[in-house]
Amino acid sequence: QVQLVESGGGLVQTGGSLRLSCAASGRTFSKSVMGWFRQAPGKEREFVAAVSWSGGSTIYADSVKGRFTISRDNAKNTVYLQMNSLKPEDTAVYYCAADGPHYYSDYVSPPGDYDYWGQGTQVTVSS
Repeated sequence: QVQLVESGGGLVQTGGSLRLSCAASGRTFSKSVMGWFRQAPGKEREFVAAVSWSGGSTIYADSVKGRFTISRDNAKNTVYLQMNSLKPEDTAVYYCAADGPHYYSDYVSPPGDYDYWGQGTQVTVSS
């Protein structure tokens, strides 16, 4: 089992940057696929990015490709989401999620497979 706590959200102007962190506890983190999702007001939660437990494989939603980077530090039990060139449409509550453990080091879970979720952190991008 994995417990997740997000941090790093806040208010930023269009074009600015933020780095979200997700601190995990639980013995399976190092073998878990980690993902970031977001939910804007009045909209369904959507997938943003995911990283394999090795860190060697990543996938991104088309809307954030080239602007966001997901990474992880297994020694620190932390996953990050670096967000650059932020747009007002990136405004949402961002959630960290975990799926695992998995055997294959470069496996990345489909968006519907995540079992563990954090409480979320608000990101607001002003125009």
